[in-house]
Amino acid sequence: MLTFFSAGTGGAPPPAFLLTGTNFKCSNSRRLTIWAGEFPDFLPKQVENIKDPYARKLASRIERIPTLGTEWSGCECTHCSSVPAVIEVNLSKGCVMSSCVKPKEQTEANPVVLLHGFDSSCLEWRYTLPILEDAGLETWAVDILGWGFSDLGRLPSCDVASKRDHLYQLWSTHIKRPMVLVGPSLGSAVAIDFSVKYPEAVDKLVLIDASVYAEGTGNLATLPKAVAYAGVYLLKSLPLRLYATSLAFNGLPFSTCIDWTNIGRLHCSLPWWEDALVNFMISGGYNVISQIEHVKQKTLIIWGEDDQIIDNKLAVRLHCELPNAILRQIPKCGHIPHVEKPDAVSRLIADFVRPDQSQRANPDSVSTISVPS
Repeated sequence: MLTFFSAGTGGAPPPAFLLTGTNFKCSNSRRLTIWAGEFPDFLPKQVENIKDPYARKLASRIERIPTLGTEWSGCECTHCSSVPAVIEVNLSKGCVMSSCVKPKEQTEANPVVLLHGFDSSCLEWRYTLPILEDAGLETWAVDILGWGFSDLGRLPSCDVASKRDHLYQLWSTHIKRPMVLVGPSLGSAVAIDFSVKYPEAVDKLVLIDASVYAEGTGNLATLPKAVAYAGVYLLKSLPLRLYATSLAFNGLPFSTCIDWTNIGRLHCSLPWWEDALVNFMISGGYNVISQIEHVKQKTLIIWGEDDQIIDNKLAVRLHCELPNAILRQIPKCGHIPHVEKPDAVSRLIADFVRPDQSQRANPDSVSTISVPS
């Protein structure tokens, strides 16, 4: 469970990492201005205690958009009355108000859609998403059903099939074009499962420190519900989350570790979080080992060389088993490169998404993340 859990930690402040090269260059440190009361009212009140300016800025952009549920020809709620009917899925009847960060502008190129890791949220992308946007990429950050900040008051099923179908409904209703789907850690399993089931929706894949060789949740699926709830309650605890954050990142100051831990557990304050996570655990979780060879999309594998959670030998294995993949490793980087080395990850994604356009035309179009001490 800790392997899953560590992938959803809040992360650490990335160092300023200037990139120079033929295809990508970062410059012009960005400054953020935060106004009081800027957060959407559906976020837990603990968001006000977050100190990281990039997390606060991204939190202020989170919104909920209607995503249709199941077995109905059209939802009658005010949010969905104008949305056309879609295929049956495994969600509860009605409309799920799905949390995400929408792109600032639409472009002609296929959009980049960012998932997150186990029991995490779109706040994982607080450093990398702004850089991708500055690179001119249409970028979404989407919360996976059962995690993040979606409204699950009706408590739909949060098993693998429901997560997959929810993402498809969101894509078919709001995105509507083949996407570059980016999955970190367990999000890589989500991305592989989705791309094999709905290949028409995915143009390319990016897998970051991929957790794709676990055989589901294992023995956790057989736990009595009372024991499962006790385990989930422990997962929410600050000491365990602090430990997971320190495992994912080395050398964090304690005050920073506390703040980033609070970012990673912010969604746990929502009233349905425990029920949704238990539902996922006892459903068996993700087992995509047999699906890897069926991925047809061109795939970029990004891996932190110092990952202490998933052995980077599995990066080589994944590279060998995927039919059309390239592997790029980031030195002096742990399990969550998009938090620890956002400039490097942004460069790799931008060059992969549009290798012929890339940053050659405008090498100064992307700003370096520079976090105040």
